[in-house]
Amino acid sequence: MSTTTELLKGAAELFPDEVVTQAHVRHLDLPGAGRFALITLDNGLDHTKPTTFGPQSLANLDKAIDQVEAEAAAGEIVGAGITGKPFIFAVGADLKGVELLKKHEEALAIGKGGHDVFKRLSSLAVPTFAYYNGAAMGGGVEVGLHCTYRTVSKAIPAFSLPEVFLGLVPGWGGCALLPNLIGADRAVSVIIENSLNQNKQLRGKQVFDLGIADALFDGADFLEQSLLWTASVLKGETEVVRPEVDRGEAWDQAIERGRAFADSKVHGAAPAAYRALEIMAAAKNGDLRQGFDAEDQALADLIMGGELRSGIYAFNLVQKRGKRPVGAPDRSLARPVNKVGVVGAGLMASQLALLFLRRLEVPVVLTDIDQERVDKGVKYVHDEIDKLLLKGRINQDKANRLKASVTGSLDKAAAFGDADFVIEAVFEEMGVKQQVFAELEAVVPEHTILATNTSSLSVSEMASKLKHPERVVGFHFFNPVAILPLLEIVRGERTDDAALATAFGVAKKLKKTAVLVKDAPAFVVNRILVRFMGEIQNVIDEGTPVAVAEKAVEPLGLPMSPLVLLELVGPAIGLHVSETLAAAFPDRFKVSPNLAAVVKAGKRGFYVYDSGKPELDPEVAALLVQGDSVLTEEQVRARVLEAIAQEIGLMLDEGVVAEAQDIDLCLITGAGWPFHLGGVTPYLDREGISERVLGRRFLPQGVASVPA
Repeated sequence: MSTTTELLKGAAELFPDEVVTQAHVRHLDLPGAGRFALITLDNGLDHTKPTTFGPQSLANLDKAIDQVEAEAAAGEIVGAGITGKPFIFAVGADLKGVELLKKHEEALAIGKGGHDVFKRLSSLAVPTFAYYNGAAMGGGVEVGLHCTYRTVSKAIPAFSLPEVFLGLVPGWGGCALLPNLIGADRAVSVIIENSLNQNKQLRGKQVFDLGIADALFDGADFLEQSLLWTASVLKGETEVVRPEVDRGEAWDQAIERGRAFADSKVHGAAPAAYRALEIMAAAKNGDLRQGFDAEDQALADLIMGGELRSGIYAFNLVQKRGKRPVGAPDRSLARPVNKVGVVGAGLMASQLALLFLRRLEVPVVLTDIDQERVDKGVKYVHDEIDKLLLKGRINQDKANRLKASVTGSLDKAAAFGDADFVIEAVFEEMGVKQQVFAELEAVVPEHTILATNTSSLSVSEMASKLKHPERVVGFHFFNPVAILPLLEIVRGERTDDAALATAFGVAKKLKKTAVLVKDAPAFVVNRILVRFMGEIQNVIDEGTPVAVAEKAVEPLGLPMSPLVLLELVGPAIGLHVSETLAAAFPDRFKVSPNLAAVVKAGKRGFYVYDSGKPELDPEVAALLVQGDSVLTEEQVRARVLEAIAQEIGLMLDEGVVAEAQDIDLCLITGAGWPFHLGGVTPYLDREGISERVLGRRFLPQGVASVPA
């Protein structure tokens, strides 16, 4: 029994529930070239269950290569290829198995096992070909990198090395092979930049343009065209010429660019990007064996680290829990929505109108207090549709249909008399919203769902004066609406199951991640963010310099600093939400006098950007009134994190959401908190903060952490 077989057998015993991928070998006669062996990766399931590599799957591929290797040595074949089932090539390691690993040596076996199998493709006695026919990620990309040649389908929607995004490195050859194939600069873009840009995916043509693939073919007859191309290569009719890789200063500059980019995204807080860059830097000499060994060690170290476990936890939240919302009523209770009304025509309302129009493709009508505002809102939607047309995202016919489906009116009765779902996005003041709902109830049909986009006000109080409060539901989007996936769906005290089910049904059609939340002040994301930013503002008010307070939370690797986030949200909105929370929880939330002064002065934030970087606005600095209590970065960070832990503990006790997992899902999808934090509760557990503050962990050991 070979070492590889022993490694994989041991790993398979740790992972009995693996969805196993088979590696089927068949033989083809290529025109004028000879007999060819084609390996097809297939787990026997449709494209909704992508092919992965667990230990038994790797063993199956290893066995298939045994056969092909013997045929190549005997001169029975002229070449060998590998491809996938319809729509899927392979999407890498089976992460469910990685979660089960408890020891460093077990993790090391997974790295070595993948390498030992894949690198056999590069050492066969005949040329090898990878045919990227469908989605390819992680190990799926890497198995192809070990081949002599590669083709890619124009129809591929997703091609990536996403490991750094999750807290790993491309550890089955990606870090060593890719820069040696396409150069360090392009490899840094794929491995570091795309991963840290929310796991950006490449399409087929981009894969070809980068030089990862040697030929590009249409999806309809992709495999046939790839095999004809293969025959021409084997016959010497087609010569594959690749640009020479620059192994000089350009390589070093690319690695430095990668480090700077990683610093800008994670501020040194997550190790994966830096480990990947170290391996890529060392790969400059082309020593692949050394590179593979470094990948094995990095994989094992990171698999046994908290960031990867948090990354996998976050990935599962978004891909699984986010698609099956906890607490949502039976979908059969949902009512059909064939027309949508939007009250308001400002920027937020116009964004909502555009989203409903694009996703539901039903008539959408906006209203506001004067014709100029209504016209401006409709024009915004028309302009955005024109942009989609110019980018080729929609055709002229669809653009015309969408434009014709959005209208504006000053008459609510005419606008909403046949609407099934009406959402308000007006000024954030209870009296105004209650008046809007009273006007709506007088004109809409009995079945119409009335939704509010409030960010902090009570949905129950908003509905309290209506004859039918049971049809009112909170439908809180996050700005920018087109980008942030989260939708907090708020159940008021009297909201019924039909209204709630309809809201969840609409959310699914909008392609949003919906989370059911209790009608509590500021719901989930805003409550946590205001507590977070409130503590930063408190320490500034008490005397800590702005720069120290901001720098204190850099080690978390958040997408932006607290005061830059405040600028994005808008100081006036931040002040309003903090006032709401201070009224509800005066013992924990304060209204910062300095923030109030900034809003009163009409400032859009604390910073100016004259040098291209954020610098404290001298006019804001002149407004600040500070005490004499100066904290260190460590003291600020501890205070902020302890405040967040306390607030989350209270929210869970209050039943604002079902579980800590929903808190994390909200922060990831609504505030862009990093996967390597797992949202926030795994980080608070890992740092011992939750136990220090609450006397308990948020998550059991083994959930977003290494099993005990």
